[in-house]
Amino acid sequence: MTKHTLLCVDDEIDNVDALERLFRRKYTVLKATSGKQALEVLDQNPGPVALIITDQRMPEMTGVEFLEKTLESHPETIRILLTGYTDLESVITAVNKGQIFRYLTKPWDPVDLSNTVDHAIERFTIGQELKQKNAELAKALEELKSLDVAKSNFMILINHELKTPLTSILSFSSLLAESPLNEEDKLMVNRIGKSAERLKNLVEDVLLIVRAETNQLKIDTQNIAFTQFDEQPKEVQNLLAQKHQTVVTKLEPLNIKADVRLIKQVMQRLIHNAAKFGTDNSEIHVESMKSGNNLRFIVHNKGPHVPLKIIDKIMKPFYIDEDVMHHSTGTGLGLTICQSILKSHHSTLQFKNTDKGVMVYFELPLA
Repeated sequence: MTKHTLLCVDDEIDNVDALERLFRRKYTVLKATSGKQALEVLDQNPGPVALIITDQRMPEMTGVEFLEKTLESHPETIRILLTGYTDLESVITAVNKGQIFRYLTKPWDPVDLSNTVDHAIERFTIGQELKQKNAELAKALEELKSLDVAKSNFMILINHELKTPLTSILSFSSLLAESPLNEEDKLMVNRIGKSAERLKNLVEDVLLIVRAETNQLKIDTQNIAFTQFDEQPKEVQNLLAQKHQTVVTKLEPLNIKADVRLIKQVMQRLIHNAAKFGTDNSEIHVESMKSGNNLRFIVHNKGPHVPLKIIDKIMKPFYIDEDVMHHSTGTGLGLTICQSILKSHHSTLQFKNTDKGVMVYFELPLA
């Protein structure tokens, strides 16, 4: 095990020799009889010096002045000041300018001094370990950032590349569907078309999330008052009709700052989600109301409560969970996409289980 290095400074050689005899078994001891000589010793020993013990009253340069000069070259070194004087001004100066660890008076008690030095070395060791850990963490963080950027670029590249063959599949399956086919062939072509369309939507969803998470999503902010969200995709319309659900809208005609296309997409997905998990023959309430300097948008459906652990899962991008995804009805990315879009608007989804069901809401700033 490598010994820590101590530097002992005192204009009286007997005191320096006494300090060396006291600590040479446990530590490597460097000696100097003036502040100037001590600075030269530090220059000649580039390795880390764990501790400096110096007398205060020395000719030409006081202990505090010497310690102050070492702060730049040896910022991590621990400092102990020895003096035969106990005036308060010297103590304050030593603490403020010399950044000392302890202030001890002469004649020192060998046991007290040894214990103080051991504690100082322990503090230095912990500081060095912390510095090393911080360096390792910084390196790991940079590697993680590089990996995250590489992952995002890879996903964007792959998803872009997927669009080319998908376009061909959709085009040719559409041409086949218009050709004279028997019933079995029509069924197969129809299934190919549906699967390709589903894959296309998944690619677009993943690209949207990646762009939002990497701050690459283009936001066209404008002042707009949303007075209706009646334009529901055919899939949502069919689901509402199948479950005999009604969307009841009550929106305040107040202007907000937002990307119209993206906020409409958020509301469509929230309504779709409310219809999917809401009870049959129920109403889905879509409302907006003023909340301070914001406008709060609410989608409230009658249905079972959402456990908090499930909320945590569905809000994480690309979290895979069979209970959440429901492969037969969707990709499980709907609320994640909403959260990503709202994140780009400096907002976030909030969930609240109520007596009547589940409320999902978010806020956007008023124009």
